[in-house]
Formats: sequence, C-alpha cells, structure tokens
Amino acid sequence: MLNKTQIAVPFSHLIGGLNAIGTLWIFLLMVAINTDVFSRLLFNHPIDGVPELIELSIVGIVFLQLSDTVRAGRLTRSDGLFAQIVSKRPKLGHVLGLIYDMAGAVLMALIILGGVPRLIEAYERDYYTGTLGLFTAPVWPINLILVVGCAVTVLQFLVQAMQHVASLRKSAESSI
Repeated sequence: MLNKTQIAVPFSHLIGGLNAIGTLWIFLLMVAINTDVFSRLLFNHPIDGVPELIELSIVGIVFLQLSDTVRAGRLTRSDGLFAQIVSKRPKLGHVLGLIYDMAGAVLMALIILGGVPRLIEAYERDYYTGTLGLFTAPVWPINLILVVGCAVTVLQFLVQAMQHVASLRKSAESSI
C-alpha cells in the first residue's frame, strides 16, 4: 500500500511542473508580443495570430498555475481575518478552512463537468480560432488544459480539506 509521501511527492512535482509550464508559457508569450510590436514598428507588418495566441494563452496559463496558487494559499480570500480566526479560535479556523476548500473543490468539479463536453465537442468538430487563410489554431488543447488544471486543483483542495480534518481530529483528541 502507498504511504502519504509516495503520493504527496509526485503530486507536488505535478503541481510544480504545471506551474513551470505556465511560467515558461508567459515568457514565450512576452517574446511573441514584443516580436509582434517590433515587427509592426520596423517592418509595418504584424505577425499573424499573435492576438489569437494571447487570447488562448491567458486561459491556458491561468488553469496551469491554479493548483499551485491554491497550494501556496494565494487564491483570493481574506487572509488577515482568516489568520486571526485560526490564531484565536483554531477549531473555528479549521472548520472555515474545510468549508472553503470543499467549496473550491466543488466549484472546480462543476467547471470540469461543463468543460469535458466542450473539450469533446471542440475536438470532434475541429473548432479553431483565427481567420482561415491567415492564422488558425485548434481550441481543444486549451479546453484540455482547463480540464486537467481543474482536476489537479480539485485534488489540491481535497488535500487541504483533509489537512483541516486531521487538525480538527488532533485538537479533539488533545482536548479529551
């Protein structure tokens, strides 16, 4: 049977890898944007497809880096208030954290439920973005990134929820 470390380390590497891919993508996007700007300026000729790539890239980057954002505790919430509650009333803080993480997991699962049919449809019908003859790019890879990113984020929310449950059990055992 696998222990927690045998699962946690590869999962952590997966999250870090997705984040690194997102970061590299940002760098490549900056190169493409700057090249397009200089091409317009120097040669009066924009690079075809850069606006479409930017549009697709923003969605892809967000969902590649979402699970790391959750893991690092940088997803939007009132950290000042939450930190005060955890320090003054740890049980309440862990209950609120559990509710937050479970709500996040449910939200990501709902996005997956809506995203999978769109992924299948985009793949089967060969949806693309752009203008025929100038530049086109398939849409399904971004839909796949959305589904994978949400799935990993669901798992991260569940990991954090289990940590809150473990803290609640520990505090219940210590109060006996």
